[in-house]
Amino acid sequence: MSRSPVLIFTVLIVGAFLVLATAVSTPGESPQDYQKRVLLAEQKEEAPPPEPELTAAQEQLEAELRTIGESFAGEVGIAVSEAESLATMSYAGKKPFPQQSVSKLWVTLTALDLVDEGALELAEPVTIRREDLTVFYQPIREIVKARGEFSTDYGELIQRAITQSDNTANDRLLRRVGGPQAVEAFMRRNQITGVQFGTDERTKQSKIAGLEWNQAYSFENAFYEARDRVPEQDRRRAFETYLADPMDGASARGMSKALARLARGDLLSESSTELILSTMEETRSGPRRLKGGVPGGWTFGHKTGTGQFFDGVQSGYNDVGILTAPDGTHYSLVVLIGQTRVSYAERMAMMQEVTRAVVRHHEARSLTEA
Repeated sequence: MSRSPVLIFTVLIVGAFLVLATAVSTPGESPQDYQKRVLLAEQKEEAPPPEPELTAAQEQLEAELRTIGESFAGEVGIAVSEAESLATMSYAGKKPFPQQSVSKLWVTLTALDLVDEGALELAEPVTIRREDLTVFYQPIREIVKARGEFSTDYGELIQRAITQSDNTANDRLLRRVGGPQAVEAFMRRNQITGVQFGTDERTKQSKIAGLEWNQAYSFENAFYEARDRVPEQDRRRAFETYLADPMDGASARGMSKALARLARGDLLSESSTELILSTMEETRSGPRRLKGGVPGGWTFGHKTGTGQFFDGVQSGYNDVGILTAPDGTHYSLVVLIGQTRVSYAERMAMMQEVTRAVVRHHEARSLTEA
């Protein structure tokens, strides 16, 4: 039997890659060692510090987090990391939960990494037009509707994406940094585990609703009306598929450790780290989530995420951030609710209790060390 042209072409391509690999391998290096070396070259030379064993006080905090999580009527992942040591305490910390708009953080970090490399300037101009508009919360849309377009720079898009959770600002920034693949590459290089970015807001929200994206959905109530026309069984299937295996899934532990490393200055330059931390402190959404438990004298920079509803269940209700004590000690806090039917008041009360538990832990630690 003669071989098909497609098969022959495939064999030639594979052979070419093997020849290239052999050509650039070092003498005596096995294919396995070569592959390992190339993959490691995509990561930063210094691995993150190993996670230490928990102290008695940290174990007590973890027990408190477990009590909070077990008392909540819903699926929730909770994690807290001490930035200095990277000690991480958690409840259901390894299970992936939907991030929703929390994933905007990764887009901004990727952009700031480009700034650090000299590949992007915050003052670089950008124009938002009707074809750039997305879905759900996007304050930029009103400007575009009124003026026909919105001229700004990428620094302002970062500000809007983080502090206002503007979906259009985020997706335009995502395009500039190179798309989802570039964000995933940033995370791999920095050895961020337990977190995947997913995709842009238009694609993600459409898929959760059982829709294919249409740019007409960006205006008025078009998305909601189209979603209402999706047959119930199709909508349910899409919604439950997302909850079971979220395309933007993140574990609470993975998220918490990444945020702790951000606070330490491990992920970005000093100036970019200061910029993102100060921007997170200006976040307007979720003032009664984790932030509602922050006492006077402490600061909290954070990013929220809120998913779609179906049949009384919400697909993601989150808050993640960096809590800073008066003495400058940083803690990363993560609460990811996968799905629940309880009231907003109950969700926020649970989140605030996590914050208060961390504050009590820090104050007890300070007394011990005094």
